[in-house]
Amino acid sequence: MRLSAIIFFTFIALTTAVGQIDFFHGTWEEALAKAKAEEKIIFVDAYAEWCGPCKRMAKNVFTQERVGEFHNEQFINMKIDMEKGMGLTFRRKYPVSAFPTLFYIDASGAVVHKVKGAQQVDGLLKLGNFVLGKVDYSKDYAAEYENGNREPELMYKYVKALNKSKKPSLKITNEYLRTQDDLTTDFNLRFIHEGAVEADSRVFEMMIENKKEIGILVGLDALQKKIEQACQNTVDKAIEYEMPELMDDAKKKMESHYAARAENFAIKADLDYYQAIEDQKGYMKACSDYAKKVVNANPKALDKLAKDIESHFGGNSKCMKAAEKYAKEAAESNKHYAYYLTYANILNENGKKDDALKAAQKSLELAKPAGRGAQMAVQKMIKRIEG
Repeated sequence: MRLSAIIFFTFIALTTAVGQIDFFHGTWEEALAKAKAEEKIIFVDAYAEWCGPCKRMAKNVFTQERVGEFHNEQFINMKIDMEKGMGLTFRRKYPVSAFPTLFYIDASGAVVHKVKGAQQVDGLLKLGNFVLGKVDYSKDYAAEYENGNREPELMYKYVKALNKSKKPSLKITNEYLRTQDDLTTDFNLRFIHEGAVEADSRVFEMMIENKKEIGILVGLDALQKKIEQACQNTVDKAIEYEMPELMDDAKKKMESHYAARAENFAIKADLDYYQAIEDQKGYMKACSDYAKKVVNANPKALDKLAKDIESHFGGNSKCMKAAEKYAKEAAESNKHYAYYLTYANILNENGKKDDALKAAQKSLELAKPAGRGAQMAVQKMIKRIEG
């Protein structure tokens, strides 16, 4: 074994993922240059020191692992105080009328998207994915490729841009790799890692065959992320074409190559698959496993699970009984008005009007600190139950 491989596996336990957003502290010009070099969008939290929602988002959202991993991989991140220093110059070009305002700005300085107001975790992640979907990084490389340019660096950047834009890239990857006699050079190993977008592909097998060397080059975390994402893409394909054998393939490869995440991955894959093909029996089994082994009494996840069951299998009494159970667990464990609102809705759908009114009244009581908007939403539910 090469010395580098020995070092890699000796310190493998020390490799950890970044748990929060890593904000860039350079100048705006440096951020633009960095965005251009890395082909990324700049995410800007335009805030004010006195702003309560800004503080809560900084404390409760930017520090979440899911948010940090996503933003650190996809964006150049900046926090800019709009009332001092750089912010005074920034807001002349990018006006701000409310705090926080979230900007997504490309390397040319053009605003891709702009949103006023603080976001919760799921909302911020949804927003980020929406922005990424608006940007096509591959156009310039596609033009060169169509003109016959097959330089290795161009093809690598083209594949990377296609992946960023969520477009098919395997054809270009395979075309390049077929021309290579030695796949073990550092450049080719990076190419394989970038191109391994589906678990049911030869490129994925190449990545696994060279996983020690690729792990050294890109890091354990990046290698594991690629394995999981490739397996997820294969699950998505299995759902699209209703091919259970692809589901099995993805789950087996997770078990073989990323065992620490394999069980949770398999349960979530089953949940998505059986929901998509409307298999009530398989879906309820997956819901039970998900609630016991993945959710681990997390009220937000239980609330979402209850809503998903109601949305997709609302006409099935057995499914709705399970939805009621999960909604009740979420509400009673967290005492949040939104969870009681979900519980009230499901009780009402299950024909339990009196219990639904009690849950809605509890939700209304809990909604008072959240403001008039929250109270109005609950009052609307109460009228619906009574009506």
